[in-house]
This record gives sequence, structure tokens and C-alpha cells, in this order.
Amino acid sequence: MKSVAEVLVVGGGIVGASCAAALAARGCRVRVLDAGLPGASAAGMGHLVVMDDDPAELTLSARSLALWRELVPQLPGAADYRNCGTLWLARDAAELELIEEKRQRLDAQGVANQPLDAAATAAAEPALTALAGSLEVPGDGLLYAPVVAAWLLQRSPLIEFQRARVIAVEGQRVRLDDGRWLSADAVVLAAGLQAASLCPDLPLVPKKGHLLITDRYPEQVRHQLVEIGYGASAHASSGASVAFNVQPRPTGQLLIGSSRQFERPDMAVEPAVVGQLLRRALDFLPGLTHTSLIRGWTGQRAASPDGLPLIGAHPDQPGLWLAVGHEGLGVTTAPATAEAIANGLFGEPSTFHVEPFAPARFTTAPRSQAC
Repeated sequence: MKSVAEVLVVGGGIVGASCAAALAARGCRVRVLDAGLPGASAAGMGHLVVMDDDPAELTLSARSLALWRELVPQLPGAADYRNCGTLWLARDAAELELIEEKRQRLDAQGVANQPLDAAATAAAEPALTALAGSLEVPGDGLLYAPVVAAWLLQRSPLIEFQRARVIAVEGQRVRLDDGRWLSADAVVLAAGLQAASLCPDLPLVPKKGHLLITDRYPEQVRHQLVEIGYGASAHASSGASVAFNVQPRPTGQLLIGSSRQFERPDMAVEPAVVGQLLRRALDFLPGLTHTSLIRGWTGQRAASPDGLPLIGAHPDQPGLWLAVGHEGLGVTTAPATAEAIANGLFGEPSTFHVEPFAPARFTTAPRSQAC
């Protein structure tokens, strides 16, 4: 086992906070540096969902959901955790085939699921339009990520949080905007999209997303509802896409998503995209015509070219570890990402297959060149 005493974590969102907590649990002194800029943890849906569009993604998300379930009894009430489960929705026979393929993949991974026919789907969620069927994944859930991130950072006296802006990363040290350099046994870069400016060799690109939230309408929807074609939308490599995804919030509100746009680095709410989201949502939940929208907002997801995060040691910067590029699954996959980082730092075997996430698949900078 390697000896690691002090670690700097750049980024205090859900991924960075999870990494800090995992390292502190092993006895490391951890300093978390966060600039306080808007991030994906605060802007996202906060879903905990097993995704299976890629075998590696399935392994990572399934392991992470298992770790989340271990944490659930300890979460503060303000985390708003709900074990609502997910219903993957099929509109026709072709999409029922996609449901069956998903069922087989989840079965192979040991993820509990239950196919529902048209009648059972209608009984489970009466507000839905008539559908061909669905797949229920009861272990999925949701939470409020900013509260959980703050809670993780307060769990151990070995974690020190510092509001500071990092402007450079060089292996085991970082430079702050006041000119100071800080060093440690290792640096974990978990700054989401901001990591691209700190480490230009990382192929991270922004994916802009819109979300909408309604007024309070308790018990209108019980599960997280997602169309079976959501994965294809989430992993689109260019252009704009919209897919139906609705969450019942503990407040009785409905959170409506989701959209993805490349090459739109701004944060402006776009009426055209809002219209697309609403039309898509009405296709599945026609009763939304009787609800009131309170507001809409946007966020930027950090995406990699192959849709998988970068988790592990930077191949050209000794002492630098990466936990970035999670796109829309940062909340879901934060615990397993943190586990992989901690295992790697201490030279221990991983609990799941981490090679597909290795940063070396992208980084090409000469070894003498810092980020």
C-alpha cells in the first residue's frame, strides 16, 4: 500500500466532495479548493440512476448506486433523498425491443428491474399518456446534490474547505490567483468544466442543458419518468437534442428536462429550447397543460468525446489525479469515482473495471509539459 498523507482536491461539487470524503476516511488530510463558481452539481437534476448505454457506464453507475444506498441512512433530511425509482417508457413495439435489451443488460449486472405492460404502466403512473409499456428500476432515486456535497465536506475533521481560485495545476502542486503555490502528496482535479482551462490537454467540451420546474402539484407523478430514447440523446456528439425526463420533487413540484446543446457556452435560457422541452413533456404527460411553470434555468455539463468520464492518474503529470468529464452523471457516479481515485492513490485494486475511464486514452501532452 502506498503512503499518502496530504491531498489537494480542486473542486467542491459532488464529485470533489466525494473524493475528499473517501480520502479522509483513509486518514488523509484533505484541503478542498473551490472558486465558488456555478457548477453542474447545483444546476442538475440530482438523479441517482443506473445508466447502461455503455458497458463501462453500467458498471460505474451500478457500483455507485450501491455506495449511495450505503450512505442513505446517514444523509441529512435537507438532502431530500427519495427512493422514487425510474420508469423507462416505451411508446411502441420498436421501443419495447429497446426496453427488453435494457432489461437484459440490467439483469446481467444484477440490477433489480421489472418490465410493465401497458396496463401496469398506466396503473403505476395514471398521468401518463397511453404507452406500450415500461421498465421499472426500483433502486434509482434522487437527492439535492449541493446539500449532500456540503455534508460530505463536513463529515471529517481531516477535511479543510478553502474558498480559493486555482489558476494553474502542475503535478502535485497548484497555483492560486493570489500567486501562492500549494503542494501535497497528490492533487485531485474534480473541477468539472473548469478543469479544461486548468489542464488544456483534457478534451472536455461543454454541453448546455435546460431544466424547468412547475408549481406544487403533489402526487401527480411518483417515479422518475424517462423515455427509453434518453440515452441516445444524452450521448449525442453534436447538435441539439431534447428527451423526456421528469422528476417528482419532494416539494410536490415537477422538474422537467432535458436538453443538450453543443457549442453554446452561454447560460441564457432560450425560449426555443424551452418550447421543445414542453412539447416533448406534453407528449408523455398531457396534463401538464394545467400546471404552471415557476422558472427555467441552464447549466453546463463537462463532456468527453466518448461520453465516459476521466477517472485516474494523469499519464503525463505525476501526482495529478483526474475526476472529470462526468457530463450528466456526476451525482450518480460520484461515490464510485471517489472510490476509484482513493484505491488508485493507495495502490489498491479497484472494485470495478476502471480501464475504460483511464485519462491516458485522451491525454497527449509531452511529459515535460505541465497542465
